[in-house]
Amino acid sequence: MANSPCVRNCCLNQHDCCLGCGRHLDEIIEWHQADGGRREQILQRAAERLADKNNELSLKHPAADLSE
Repeated sequence: MANSPCVRNCCLNQHDCCLGCGRHLDEIIEWHQADGGRREQILQRAAERLADKNNELSLKHPAADLSE
């Protein structure tokens, strides 16, 4: 069974999504009741949310070009 993705950096955004682990509040609440299959679904969706968040941040703040 999958371990909790909690990274002890709990802060919910305006959509009730944790900025630390990527889970929605309802998924965090559901975690302890969920079976292994459901936990895998939650982990996958959380990973996708975190990847989307990181992509948005990189578009807003592209790395500086140090060659100039």
